[in-house]
Amino acid sequence: MFDKDELKKTKTAKDKWGKEILQKSLVREKERKEIFTSISGTPIERLYTPLESASLDYNEEIGYPGQYPFTRGIQPTMYRGRFWTMRQYAGFGSAKESNERYRYLLNQGQTGLSVAFDLPTQAGYDSDHPLSMGEVGKVGVAIDYIGDMRVLFNKIPLDKVTTSMTINAPATVLLAMYLAVADEQGVSYDKLGGTVQNDILKEITVRGQYIYPPQPSMKLTVDLIEYCFKNVPRWNSISISGYHIREAGSTAAQEVAFTIADGIAYVQACIDRGLDVDAFAPRLSFFFNAFTNVVEEVAKFRAARRCWAKIMKERFGAKDPRSMMLRFHVQTGGVTLTAQQPLNNIIRVTLQAYAATLGGCQSLHTNSYDEALCLPTEQAVTVALRTQQIVAEESGAADTIDPLAGSYMVEALTNKIEAQIEEYLQKIDAMGGTLAAIEQAYIQKEIQQSAYRFQKEIESQERAYVGINKYTMEEPACTNLLKIDMKTGEMEAKKLREMRAKRDNTKWKKALEQLKQVSLANENVMPAVIEAVKAEATIGEICDIWREIYGEYKPKQFF
Repeated sequence: MFDKDELKKTKTAKDKWGKEILQKSLVREKERKEIFTSISGTPIERLYTPLESASLDYNEEIGYPGQYPFTRGIQPTMYRGRFWTMRQYAGFGSAKESNERYRYLLNQGQTGLSVAFDLPTQAGYDSDHPLSMGEVGKVGVAIDYIGDMRVLFNKIPLDKVTTSMTINAPATVLLAMYLAVADEQGVSYDKLGGTVQNDILKEITVRGQYIYPPQPSMKLTVDLIEYCFKNVPRWNSISISGYHIREAGSTAAQEVAFTIADGIAYVQACIDRGLDVDAFAPRLSFFFNAFTNVVEEVAKFRAARRCWAKIMKERFGAKDPRSMMLRFHVQTGGVTLTAQQPLNNIIRVTLQAYAATLGGCQSLHTNSYDEALCLPTEQAVTVALRTQQIVAEESGAADTIDPLAGSYMVEALTNKIEAQIEEYLQKIDAMGGTLAAIEQAYIQKEIQQSAYRFQKEIESQERAYVGINKYTMEEPACTNLLKIDMKTGEMEAKKLREMRAKRDNTKWKKALEQLKQVSLANENVMPAVIEAVKAEATIGEICDIWREIYGEYKPKQFF
């Protein structure tokens, strides 16, 4: 059992759940076997409060880590018990090339995989489709059928790593391939950990990688969520993403507000399906951006946790504390990277990573300094990973929980951002909810106006951007760039032709017909998709069935 003095010192929740999670966290903290002192030898406490004698209920809005409303973090010991998962978003060319990069990163200390898919895969097209020409393997890995997924995770045991997959409209297909490979490896689904993005509303709003209209897209999203909580209990069935909202030009408050609005829509859709909120909500996850203004980003993350906890408890009546936790991955700001003076991006990414960890993320990807010029080179991605490791091991950010709590500026900004989030949510509710707000282009217009304002500030030099409008210089051309072999598309198309000639067409036709019938009957498609990918149906063939049934989404033109 845990030491009662430790419970008092940590000031965590007094309920049974809080004590159990604290016990696990304290064990992890001891396993780290580290001295929690400053470089000068000053002891660093697990948690700092206004007064060490303060009672458990001081300022409930701020609270304590591991305790509702989770402003200060979702775990009672945070990084004192375990570091965040260190991921590097990677994937390019063929499955074989990407597998080599994954194994390299794991050997360098990466603790989780994050798969980048090429645009044809994200759009549900095979590599030999006419619209795929010139894009195969270019900004991510090309995955057409189960054979590619098999190669992608060659010599990587799926029960030993967690895998994040940035895939949305065809998320059911890619997860089905992953599960089929797990079956081949003999790994039971209850041992699989990871995430699929599966956030179609964000695609419709800002990113554009949608396929089907909103309602059937939501249906497929809920199918995946329902299947996972019943069959893949450790899997995060959705990553509700603010990252791309921020990349499109939103403010920090808009990023969180519109992300939470999407989250509300997904939760309501699951409840409308008849699912109990405490059955699926513990596996909902989030994905945010981190910009360079450290204090604002820290405040943003703290406000996001608090808002989500209140919404889940008060709006949806969640009882399980895990349903109220906003667990989130962070990627440093891709749009902040500059092609000019690219080495400056190392400093930007370091500050952004520092903000993410001070803000209490559960998982982190650090961008490579050359990403404004090309896909990350091996050297650049190694520096990006080392950035995370230096922040974790040397900066002191992981030595105490919520290090900036109590700062006048941090607390004021946290309250301000929370108020702005709530104001946006009230406006969206008044419109009839997230889908209605999207259809009226309210969210899109708000983001575009913010993006325009920011760009004007850069162009007028009201806001400094080092290397862009200040401290500029003549630079030699960059030569050490990663180049994708443009023959990748031809090679992938040839491989597809060979696979189609060899597969069992009787089994393939039967699996696709079964998928079509299940889809028409409005049943959960996941079991049928798994059987289809095992029969070597391609991503394009499966998505074409839904294109036929649901149609393709054509957004209204408002601008």
